[in-house]
Amino acid sequence: MEIDGNVLAAKSLVRFGVRHMFGVVGIPVTSLANRAVALGVRFIAFHNEQSAGYAASAYGYLTARPGVFLTVSGPGCVHGLAGVSNASVNTWPTVMISGSCDQADVGRGDFQELNQIEATKPFAKLSVRASDISEIPARVAQVLDWAQSGRPGGCYLDLPTDVLHQKLSESEAEKLLTEAEKNRAKPEPYSISNSKIEEAVSLLRRAERPLIVFGKGAAYARAEHALTKLVEATGIPFLPTPMGKGLLPDTHALAATAARSLAIGKCDVALVVGARLNWLLHFGEPPKWSKDVKFILVDVSEEEIELRKPHLGLVGDAKHVIEVLSKEIKDDPFCLGSTHPWVQAISNKAKENVAKMEVQLGKDVVPFNFLTPMRIIRDAIADLGSPAPVVVSEGANTMDVGRSVLVQTEPRTRLDAGTWGTMGVGLGYCIAAAVASPDRLVVAVEGDSGFGFSAMEVETLVRYQLPVVVIVFNNGGVYGGDRRRPEEVDGPFKDDPAPTDFVPNAGYHALIEAFGGKGYLVATPDELKFALSESFSARKPAVINVVIDPYAGSESGRMQHKN
Repeated sequence: MEIDGNVLAAKSLVRFGVRHMFGVVGIPVTSLANRAVALGVRFIAFHNEQSAGYAASAYGYLTARPGVFLTVSGPGCVHGLAGVSNASVNTWPTVMISGSCDQADVGRGDFQELNQIEATKPFAKLSVRASDISEIPARVAQVLDWAQSGRPGGCYLDLPTDVLHQKLSESEAEKLLTEAEKNRAKPEPYSISNSKIEEAVSLLRRAERPLIVFGKGAAYARAEHALTKLVEATGIPFLPTPMGKGLLPDTHALAATAARSLAIGKCDVALVVGARLNWLLHFGEPPKWSKDVKFILVDVSEEEIELRKPHLGLVGDAKHVIEVLSKEIKDDPFCLGSTHPWVQAISNKAKENVAKMEVQLGKDVVPFNFLTPMRIIRDAIADLGSPAPVVVSEGANTMDVGRSVLVQTEPRTRLDAGTWGTMGVGLGYCIAAAVASPDRLVVAVEGDSGFGFSAMEVETLVRYQLPVVVIVFNNGGVYGGDRRRPEEVDGPFKDDPAPTDFVPNAGYHALIEAFGGKGYLVATPDELKFALSESFSARKPAVINVVIDPYAGSESGRMQHKN
């Protein structure tokens, strides 16, 4: 009996561990999706390839297995580039598979013709094509392995139409699958010299104001237990990057998040684990950091360490490196203790800043500012206990305020715009989280602008009945409506809405109701509390449209830290 390329591609995905796939089907990949489903892969069909790609990238992060998404040729592949590039910048393992035109028709203007290998190269770690049906298993294994090897990222596999229609015998297919499986790349163990480990421990031991900084690379590596052990054994304060939040609870006594400016401005040795010294950490440079700070940078990529030129670089998996450091410390332990001047300074500043924030949060401001509804959401999430929901956040003011107010107590429970500051990731991330972590509720806290990028995917939530509650902070526009200065209101189209304006009082809640989901329109604390209580309990697709004062926000493009 013979099988075609669609069946062989589906068999390859299943054989090599793919359990979920996201995407948008059409010519020439519909049969591939159907064959994969028949073999046990759950396919989540989206309205837009961008959102499918964002879902696959977040799935790769949450599961530490490559997230896979499928697109049609030409424009479908181009739309999917958003997901591949987002994955590569965030260093999340992701594979985009696209159909492409018949190889015999290349250059003749075939349907949706595009040189997809060249189009994807700038954004992907690896871009390859299966030029014959016999190459499919090896190519599938190759992109899956490359996506998660070394520094994870996005990879691309091109499957031409003629290859998908080629046939071979089942016995030959089994041979090809077995051979590809046998030849799969094996991860090489990391080896760190004892002298470097000893130097790192010596730097931490001698430091007067040490700090441990960790990011989503440490979360991806499942380093939470190793980090907890290290922090609590040494008494060193810690600072997570936004998606590192929850590896240790935000409520931990040594958490320096609420004293961020003091922590990074005064520390003399910083152990940075799975986080890059990029814009999120002010490039590790003055004036935010001391000019004399010594960085110990732990990263899976030697190139990253060479780029940043820290005082000391340790190449390796974050969890493994922290375990080795802890083992070295155990032989000659040290602990700062709660009365250490540095620990006390961090603790006092954090308490002072939290107290100031709580004064603002304690007020019920109506019409809503950003703080009042954020406090109500924070308290409603806390009431859920464990397992904590996955919180997805995007937008300008909404994400900035949420980063400060919402509390993460468990690892990998925060997804936001990330390293690239990507807007439009929200609904894709929600769907990925619901699929990857089925025991958790998913709560999205979105600005109305961020929500608008992928709002049609609320139909996808309803179609698959995913436990996702989307909360839209509706302030009538990007940053909050018309923010032009008087001198900017001029020209022949001055009566048009401002570039930042949306339709006033937009009924975002009605969008999900059109598909059979639950919508809520809220403008007061009691209305919001009721909507959260009912939707959280139901664990069904819902949109809560929270009306915000259009003048409550401000323009924001970088992380704003006032502590």
